[in-house]
Amino acid sequence: MKSTEVDFFKTIEIAEVLNGVPHGVAILDRELRIVEMNSFLELLTGFTTADAKGVYADFILRTNIDNHGKQFCELLETGEFLSVAGDIITQRHKKIPIHFTVSPLNDESGQAVGLFMFLEDISLLQSFDKKRHSLEGVKDILGHSPKMLEMFELMPVLAHTDASVLITGETGTGKDMIAEAIHKASKRSRHPFIKVNCGALPEALLESELFGHARGAFTGAVKDKPGLFRLAHDGTIFLTEIGDLPLTLQVKLLSVLDDKEFFPVGGEKKVKVNVRIIAATHRSLRELVKRGEFREDLFYRLNVLRLHLPALREREGDIRLLLDYFLREFSGNLNKSIQGYSKNAIDILTAYHYPGNVRELRNIAEYAANIRVRILMSRKENLLQAVAVGVRLKKR
Repeated sequence: MKSTEVDFFKTIEIAEVLNGVPHGVAILDRELRIVEMNSFLELLTGFTTADAKGVYADFILRTNIDNHGKQFCELLETGEFLSVAGDIITQRHKKIPIHFTVSPLNDESGQAVGLFMFLEDISLLQSFDKKRHSLEGVKDILGHSPKMLEMFELMPVLAHTDASVLITGETGTGKDMIAEAIHKASKRSRHPFIKVNCGALPEALLESELFGHARGAFTGAVKDKPGLFRLAHDGTIFLTEIGDLPLTLQVKLLSVLDDKEFFPVGGEKKVKVNVRIIAATHRSLRELVKRGEFREDLFYRLNVLRLHLPALREREGDIRLLLDYFLREFSGNLNKSIQGYSKNAIDILTAYHYPGNVRELRNIAEYAANIRVRILMSRKENLLQAVAVGVRLKKR
């Protein structure tokens, strides 16, 4: 090490500064020997700073980055920085995935006297990604807030069992996407996933849709109809808005859960099925039970496993993430170059409580990408107009 380099490293309070960084940090001289490293890197590698000082970095930070020695030397000459993912092998022979950021360290004259290495342990991040992407379809469900991360942790457990699942949450929180993701990650994934809205059809028609009917069961029944439960055999049936299911059909559904069989409408022969049931509701089933509008025994049969989806207003930091994602999606579909939202629009959007949750936010972003309202904002304008004004578009 040259005397100028020694003088430079002596004049700065290295250790005190580096120990305040919550990631691994090392300083190398021009010969790629360790001059200093912080306490976090000591814990990460198993080597103390006293042991590492003066030792070539290759012996302390054993990494799998190809030609890293050559790349590091080139940084000293070019003044550029390197950002790359790799692994290190610790003193205890444990492999840890690391994201390396390496940049030249210059003296007051601008001369490169060494390298600054920033090592971020990404093992937890990779572990989360593996759990998340083991569920096909979850990659389309965005969220980094603590409540969403808790949900992503629980979903693999739900996917790898065959018990009934009850998904709760406000309208627009994505209950149908979660149900399908659980199905796709389960052993039933090669079989049908059938969605039924229990509040969308009259009782008589809903019974026929769910359980099928025999020929001649009623006027217009000119042939046997299998029903959705039979079509979902060996797969999953997703009963959304389960709180709207009529009481008479609740009895029949309970029979399916208990006996795995049922009579079609007008039929005399039972049909056996092997179906997993996932139910969802935005209503409180416990309150419906108290009011006598939902069977208590059915509630407990459905509520074996439960997953609650947080409202968007409870997902700290996710609103901006989703706004940017949806705007990119819609601008791409429309072949528009959209730079983003104005600060005023962001302030409005992040303060809004979103009663329609992610569905409402998506609609707002789509409106903004499709329509530009060329008028000045006023207090009387609605939220959608405010967003459209706030979006900045760059013409191609």
